[in-house]
Amino acid sequence: MIQAFFEYDFIRYSVISGLIAGLIAPLIGTFIVIRRLSLIADALSHVTLGGITFGVYLSSLIGTAINPLVTGILFSILGALGIERLRTVYKHYQELAIPIIMSFGVALSVLFLSLADGFNQDLFGYLFGSISAVNLFDLTLIASIGVIVLVFIFFLYKEMFLVSFDEEYADVMNISKWIHFLFIVVVALVISASMRIVGILLVSALMTLPVASAMRVTSSFKQLMAMSVIFGEIAVIIGLFISFHLDISPGGTIVLVSLAILMGAIILDHIGVKKDGEQSESI
Repeated sequence: MIQAFFEYDFIRYSVISGLIAGLIAPLIGTFIVIRRLSLIADALSHVTLGGITFGVYLSSLIGTAINPLVTGILFSILGALGIERLRTVYKHYQELAIPIIMSFGVALSVLFLSLADGFNQDLFGYLFGSISAVNLFDLTLIASIGVIVLVFIFFLYKEMFLVSFDEEYADVMNISKWIHFLFIVVVALVISASMRIVGILLVSALMTLPVASAMRVTSSFKQLMAMSVIFGEIAVIIGLFISFHLDISPGGTIVLVSLAILMGAIILDHIGVKKDGEQSESI
């Protein structure tokens, strides 16, 4: 694969995109897991799938190629805004926003999929990931999203930390209303950026499994973020390597590697190999 990396553009684009996804997905996933909002990733991934199928259908309708990644991003952002709006409508049952938006995304996907006359190879790549699917436009878009995520975390880390661990105090400080809005939009962008590598149906796993693994071997939030990124990058690199040589979809391979890392972390935690004996309760 190393030789192919220098010889073929699509391999180079896939690896670079995978490394970006392995960085930003666990990074944002850390805040998602700590805030117990893991299902938001699933809801937005289904809405993104609706956007992708809409892009495929629109391309077939007008006879002009439209990059489904663009329509997927637009739908994902709209879905994020919908979740935030529904959270204000159902103030005492905010978790209802997630299944409502998820159901909407699934319905759109089925509708546009039927209108577009079923699956095609490109759509299959979006669903499960494809090592040859990433082109230069996709890479540029994914890299841009990566920059946005890093800038967001760099400048708003303290606010995000406060909202994640003490939302009531954040409400008093008038932080949570606007910070949560920005956060959920960033989550939508991360899902859109990661779907080319692991696929829409598995993108939430890349955001949560590395964090779950890191929780077993770390004792502070910054350590959790760092180890989540390390585990995410390891899973992406090994997953892409295996999928290239076995000619299989990278999405499932990356997730299986992430699960293997999680099992290893759980075993290490069980036998007592961790930095802090009370780590589990400190996060």
